[in-house]
Amino acid sequence: MYVPPHFREERVEVLHDLIRAHSLATLVTLGADGLTASHIPMLIDPEPAPYGTLKGHFARANPHWQDISSEVEALAVFSGPQAYVTPSWYPTKQETGRVVPTWNYAVVHAYGRIETYTDPDRLLALITSLTDHYERELAAPWAVSDAPDDFVQRQLRAIVGIEIPVARLEGKWKVSQNRNAADRAGVAKGLSASADAEDRSVAALVSDVD
Repeated sequence: MYVPPHFREERVEVLHDLIRAHSLATLVTLGADGLTASHIPMLIDPEPAPYGTLKGHFARANPHWQDISSEVEALAVFSGPQAYVTPSWYPTKQETGRVVPTWNYAVVHAYGRIETYTDPDRLLALITSLTDHYERELAAPWAVSDAPDDFVQRQLRAIVGIEIPVARLEGKWKVSQNRNAADRAGVAKGLSASADAEDRSVAALVSDVD
């Protein structure tokens, strides 16, 4: 990923936080059939340090998992908030007119080799962790144990677990760091006034720029 120095985010805890908040990965692999991508919710386990381990599963019916080389790194892309930025928000527009539109966003790329598995106990632990993670803030959270055991066992036979020990972790926070303070303030103000929650999330990132 092309990351100019002023857009680079290297703090592992910040990158992990984005993965937790935007956990639907675009998982890209290279196999005998060429490039293949699937969209998979994934959890990040901070161990082992420094980058941790990604965990998720394929549907067994998805042929993607059968075309994975253990010798080639996979790429998991986690896309955070993003927003269009109009140059009309820059005070510089009034001063020089030398401005253009752009796009602000935060994204994490995680690289590593994929391990697949079908052990039922391991799969049960995985789906329990996934379920608990996504249900934890609901008023009446559903648990895997709420379903009949024979039904759960059939569902486990329909998935293939994956783990990716992360070998490289890249973060790009493109949030107007290349603009002066006045222009950044204009962007934050413009995005904050939007009815779109994602625009407002980007406004908060722009406001956090030192």
